[in-house]
Amino acid sequence: MQKIRLVSAVRQATRQMPEGWPGAWFLTDPQRVPDPVSLVSTLPPGTGMIYRHFGTADRLETARRLRKACSRTGIPLLIANDPALAMLVGADGVHWPEACAGHARKWQRRFLYQTQSAHSPASLRQSVCDAVLLSTAFPSNSPSAGQAMGAVRFRSQALKTEKIVYALGGVNGATAGSVSGVSGLAAIEGFLPLRFSR
Repeated sequence: MQKIRLVSAVRQATRQMPEGWPGAWFLTDPQRVPDPVSLVSTLPPGTGMIYRHFGTADRLETARRLRKACSRTGIPLLIANDPALAMLVGADGVHWPEACAGHARKWQRRFLYQTQSAHSPASLRQSVCDAVLLSTAFPSNSPSAGQAMGAVRFRSQALKTEKIVYALGGVNGATAGSVSGVSGLAAIEGFLPLRFSR
């Protein structure tokens, strides 16, 4: 049931996205996702990947393998907080953590996509990126998660901006459908236990 609900929510989110933008982003994590390449083909249609390497020694090799896997499946690949690596492997764009989002100005028009994380309404308003992953949407196990907004408050924030907004934090099959009509979705653990056919 969780799988069906999540696939349905990603489809709904994709339908209301601007052309070319995925309905969801899957964010990698070296601790929770030691082999992100193996997960590319398991993601639901309409999902892109954000590779967060956090300085791991094998980041170049992994990024190259991800570029090939994402190209084969036709999904966009962003590299988090590393535009040089994104350029080197031919990634589609860069995802910026909130603290580094100001750097996106320098890289405008050099990538198809630039996204950033935002943890407050002020950060959402000040974003210079095309799209914002707004956190924390729902209760989350992530150690960096703040107090959850819940569906009503999140939808209100998403509707106040012209930016493309993705819900981040606690997004899974049980929660995604409550916001997918007004925003995209972004998750780590929400996609991990699931397997999808493309």
